[in-house]
Amino acid sequence: MPALTEWRVPPANQPRTSDYGFDLDRALASVVGLHAIIPPDAFSAETLGTERAGNGVVIDDGLVLTIGYLITEAESVWLHLADGRVVEGHALGFDSVTGFGLVQALGQLDIEPLPLGSSAQAQIGDRVVVGGAGGRTRSVASQIVAKQEFAGYWEYLLDEALFTYPAHPNWGGTALLNERGELIGIGSLQLERERDGKAEHVNMIVPIDLLKPILDDLRKFGRVNKPARPWLGLFSTEIDNRVVVIGISANGPAALAELKTGDVILAVDGEKVTSQTGFYKKMWALGAAGVDVPLTVHHEGVTFDVTVTSTDRFKLLKAPKLH
Repeated sequence: MPALTEWRVPPANQPRTSDYGFDLDRALASVVGLHAIIPPDAFSAETLGTERAGNGVVIDDGLVLTIGYLITEAESVWLHLADGRVVEGHALGFDSVTGFGLVQALGQLDIEPLPLGSSAQAQIGDRVVVGGAGGRTRSVASQIVAKQEFAGYWEYLLDEALFTYPAHPNWGGTALLNERGELIGIGSLQLERERDGKAEHVNMIVPIDLLKPILDDLRKFGRVNKPARPWLGLFSTEIDNRVVVIGISANGPAALAELKTGDVILAVDGEKVTSQTGFYKKMWALGAAGVDVPLTVHHEGVTFDVTVTSTDRFKLLKAPKLH
């Protein structure tokens, strides 16, 4: 296996051991590098690629928590450890609602798990560490700058995500550590925000409290053991209080219903929508995956009604190979 690229966080942004009341190096030793290979015919290969690299965090004996998009449909997963060893892993579970992914190491890691903290107790202004594989030189001394709702273009919604600044440059699957050295979130995205007239990058972090109710299911079943949310397979954005379609998943329900990029979604089941959040919540309130989703759509001067038969997005994904 090739070594992950050599890079370092700028020294000014690296965490210093003396700034924290816990053993920083010991905590960061729980973060591992992760490299996944995905078959070219996988559903997610077109959007996420066939080779994905990021980070993961050991949270139990041989159990690694990461961000799910790194391991979705992975046929092989490799864990890169600080001592230079590479251990094969198995993509154990993925939850599309939270975005978490789980990997089971297939060899001995000999790494102490990181204790889980409370993301609910985290406050804006708290000093945190966004930890990457490779210790302090691959980690960022950061701060929580926001706790707010996050709507993603891929039919994804968190009621309250954590946002940190400065941003970690290799954010996928990073460990968000609080001032006690506990894990309070997993890195998902890098976003841009404007502050004092300047653009700055922040990380969006999935809060760890969302993992606690679903962890047992992910370990046992590979997903949450309850009916899935309806999924349409469309990418959208919000422009001037309008929900605009910016992409369609091939072979998804929206493609089958012949929705197009540029369509504006005006209503779900007769109820007007003006935001992504409103669109998602009204759609998910109709029932479980498989439910018909009646949409009112505007396209190039024409308004029309169309019913999209939703599905469970898992049905389109390749099951990971069992070893």
